Amino acid sequence: MDKHFWITDQRIDINDCISKVTRAEAGAVNTFIGTVREFTKGKRTLYLEYQAYASMAEKKLTQIGEEIAAKWENTETAIVHRVGRLEISDVAVVIAVSTPHRNDAFEASRYAIERIKEIVPIWKKEHWEDGSLWIGDQKEKISYKKGVPVEEDMRND
Repeated sequence: MDKHFWITDQRIDINDCISKVTRAEAGAVNTFIGTVREFTKGKRTLYLEYQAYASMAEKKLTQIGEEIAAKWENTETAIVHRVGRLEISDVAVVIAVSTPHRNDAFEASRYAIERIKEIVPIWKKEHWEDGSLWIGDQKEKISYKKGVPVEEDMRND
């Protein structure tokens, strides 16, 4: 795949993401790999379900890559986020950032995951032993107790 920023319903190939940013002038490649954890605030998660407004999500991921390029000189970024049903320990998101020096790679990678949670239209449904709940935004400030997000919730520009 030629894209550096994409949404997929397939298992994520971490090495594919890393290879998109690996280059001779980079002395550091930092990767962030977000996985599905079993326990959140004491509740046992059985699995997660992610949905996205894919075309808008890819635009927002691209925007994050542009923001990183503007903030840290000579960076290359690739980001992929998975949608669909994910089991415990499955990879949900991979961010790969290469820079000439390691500190910038660490900072840019953290910036990317925080911005994903802020601006990318991806919704998560948590399935626990005792029920389920849609999480409206990845900062977990909005939830949809009666079901899936409605259309106006999917607008995020």
